[in-house]
Amino acid sequence: MRCRIVGAPEQDGAGHLGCEMGPSALRTAGLISALTELGHEVEDLGTVQPAAAQPITHRNPALKKLPEIVAWTAAIAEAAYQASKDAMPIFLGGDHAISAGTLSGVARRAAETGRPLFVLWLDAHPDYHTLDTTTSGNLHGVPLAYVSGLPGFDGVFPDLPVRVDPTRICTLGLRSVDAPEREALKAAGVTVHDMRAIDEHGIAPLLRAFLARVAEEDGLLHVSLDVDFLDPSIAPAVGTTVPGGATLREAHLVMEMLSDSGLVTSLDLVELNPFLDERGRTATLMVDLTASLMGRRIMDRPTRSF
Repeated sequence: MRCRIVGAPEQDGAGHLGCEMGPSALRTAGLISALTELGHEVEDLGTVQPAAAQPITHRNPALKKLPEIVAWTAAIAEAAYQASKDAMPIFLGGDHAISAGTLSGVARRAAETGRPLFVLWLDAHPDYHTLDTTTSGNLHGVPLAYVSGLPGFDGVFPDLPVRVDPTRICTLGLRSVDAPEREALKAAGVTVHDMRAIDEHGIAPLLRAFLARVAEEDGLLHVSLDVDFLDPSIAPAVGTTVPGGATLREAHLVMEMLSDSGLVTSLDLVELNPFLDERGRTATLMVDLTASLMGRRIMDRPTRSF
């Protein structure tokens, strides 16, 4: 498979500095060599460069870095659209605000092919706030609401070429959801599998049902993997730790099932903050998970010693 690596070192949407080092950490942890060893053709497109931020005002005084996020979203959306032509783009964040751009770009590409875009959102948070409902003002909490076409973004964020149908979005691993997000998710028809559902039913049946829907509709699948999908005991390098996340084996199982499905057409790796890591532990894990998604199997995994 042809893969294109796109660095998006944006950290203006998060509450902690450090995510801008995420793309470098993933490259240093061996992402490109891991993909190459699996037989993929890899092209590194370097780093997205946003235009200068323009003044923007909004009635919600809590919003932080709004002009910067708008500039990043426009630049990343165009980069995602270009990178998704005849290749699988892998976007290296940066905080989860990059997905406002990555999803906008790949949705535009999907519409041109005449195939529906599905989204698997692997995250402790649904990021389904609008500009009006967020109280923290951290805009890594709005991208999924924006690309779903929820009201309140018009005239502020870039116009959406194509809206992602929220009934084709599956959130998996949620364990920190604000009340306005809960109501919006239900009203929009987003599939929600929190950690309780995973504990009760197991992660495989929940994911299998969603993948069956993607296959039935001949859809394209964008996967957005946030570090905080994982339990902080195995992935400490994130500024939004929530205990009780996915285990190592659950995470690898998700990636192996995605690989088996052959449905994934684009990928986000987000919220890696190397400043909070332990000797590159989380960056290495994210590379290993990506390798699992791209074809590495249990018997192929290297033994590591530190």
